[in-house]
Amino acid sequence: MEQRPRLKGMHKISNGKFLKSYRLEYETSEGKKKYYEMVSRSELTKKSHLGRENSGISAVVFCGDRLLLLKEYRMAVGDYVMNLVGGMLEPGESLEDCVKREVMEETGLSIVKIKEVLPPAFAAVAICDIKTSLVIAEAAGELKEWDEKENIYPGLYTREEASELLRTEKFAARCQMITYYFAKGHHL
Repeated sequence: MEQRPRLKGMHKISNGKFLKSYRLEYETSEGKKKYYEMVSRSELTKKSHLGRENSGISAVVFCGDRLLLLKEYRMAVGDYVMNLVGGMLEPGESLEDCVKREVMEETGLSIVKIKEVLPPAFAAVAICDIKTSLVIAEAAGELKEWDEKENIYPGLYTREEASELLRTEKFAARCQMITYYFAKGHHL
């Protein structure tokens, strides 16, 4: 039978604008006391709160036969990284409204059809309990050149261009996998 570590305590370390930092105390199946640090967008006070809330969306967006990707500066790595459109849900906002707002804000494009909304998945299970839903959609309109507020360069890429990006650019993991399958001719 599978034996899980037992959570013994949870202590908030810091309370930032978007992320809260926690130190978890747990006991291994052998009875050893251990500690683990993590971040969350949620207020956590007990085990049942871990991974409970969906924080937002990541969007796989197509314009015709092109895939929408962002080249965005990420402070945590000190460089530009290829990524999907993504963002946090605002209070009371639906996933569909969130993807429409985020795509418009970051790229200037309008969502014309939401093809599928996948159940929430964990974004980075090694360090956080943050979950987002993957939304597959079609968009149209005029692509803006640069989002000054978030330092984002949106682009629409063919399969051949996506294949080249995989060899030359840095990627966020989920985006890299989607770009790979797109470049290889798989349909989402």
